[in-house]
Amino acid sequence: MMGWERGALRAMEFVAQPALAGAAFCLLALGVVTWLPALAAAATALQDWRRDGGGRPFTGTLRAFPRCWRALWKDGLAASALTALLVVNCLFLLSTGGPAAFVLLPVQFVLLATLAVYSLSLAAGIAVNASDEFRRRAAALAFGSPRRGLALLLVLLLAPLAVLPVPLGPLLLGPTIPLLLALSLHAPVKKRNPA
Repeated sequence: MMGWERGALRAMEFVAQPALAGAAFCLLALGVVTWLPALAAAATALQDWRRDGGGRPFTGTLRAFPRCWRALWKDGLAASALTALLVVNCLFLLSTGGPAAFVLLPVQFVLLATLAVYSLSLAAGIAVNASDEFRRRAAALAFGSPRRGLALLLVLLLAPLAVLPVPLGPLLLGPTIPLLLALSLHAPVKKRNPA
């Protein structure tokens, strides 16, 4: 294969592999409280792809889901309940208006952003090393450095907007692009075998 053909296939791989992991994430996240274990399963499949060049992120996500479910079902339930509570609070504060709403509404948004960054870090932490300390490592990744936390938050907000022109881009690539950043911050890959 010529150089440009190999480069074109390599570039397509960097779109296809995260999109396939995103498709499996969307399928698994249909259950309301399964989104966090599904995110961790997608992170596990993407970490395998990053480390070994394994080209099966869809089935890798499906295979990793039972292990991630056992480790994160309580976290997923708590995060889902907290997200629902914060969204209801935001809707209530938006409907009431007044000076109290202008003070409390930004607090709700900050709490939602904190929860989103921690959930992303938690998924990346269990993908890198599923030992008992993954929650502590996830907190260190999310909140140990303000620049890292801000970068994770920005990619969480901007990735779905950036892939809006791609058909189904926000669904397929919206969750996986932030995962790739979190994985690269958590466990940089020094050498990757060619696929």
